[in-house]
Amino acid sequence: MPHTIVVTGAGSGIGRLLAERLAARGDRLIVTARSAARAEELTAALPGSRAVIADLAQPERLAAALEAADLPEHIDAIVHAAGIVDLGHVADLPVTSWNEQLAVNLVAPAELTRLLLLRVRAARGQIVFVNSGAGLTAHPEWAAYAASKHGLKALADALRGEEAPHGVRVTTIYPGRTATPMQAKVHEQEGAAYDPSAWIDPASVVTATLTALDLPRDAVISDLTVRPGPR
Repeated sequence: MPHTIVVTGAGSGIGRLLAERLAARGDRLIVTARSAARAEELTAALPGSRAVIADLAQPERLAAALEAADLPEHIDAIVHAAGIVDLGHVADLPVTSWNEQLAVNLVAPAELTRLLLLRVRAARGQIVFVNSGAGLTAHPEWAAYAASKHGLKALADALRGEEAPHGVRVTTIYPGRTATPMQAKVHEQEGAAYDPSAWIDPASVVTATLTALDLPRDAVISDLTVRPGPR
């Protein structure tokens, strides 16, 4: 039976591959897009999908965007796969970088979840946060990004306890370094050569995410860490 699933970050990387896999198996997708032009591109690439035009960097505008989208009353899952990264020492990182990463990586998932929660409860559905290894450990130059991802872990942990009485499952996926456009950007910021074959294939993270989504209702994968395998 097809499910109605909201996916953020469906434009590239893990989110894009996940959306493609879900669409291919017949699930009804709702994706977020920053503009009407981007929404048209995404819905053309993902047959049967529909888009909410919303900029996750401006979470205060999500409520109006969702109201305009006229979404169904039942949503089976939300997968928060969008994210941005901007490395820098605490001594050098401007407040705009902190604000942007916190907005996209933490505040937007919290607000989107809040706004759609009654629909997820109605479906006794699931919320999946695609976090990061940085959500568990912070390294030099990763302060702002790791802070946003540590916050995302806290959000998921609190939400899991709050929503269990409503039958809503909450899962966090912690991928290690994965061969995505974001990883290419990270290597550029680090000044390092980028070899995609050295890192996790996004398909592996997507398979882990689908496993969590498809797990029978008698159980929940609360936290799942995906690390690069031996080479």
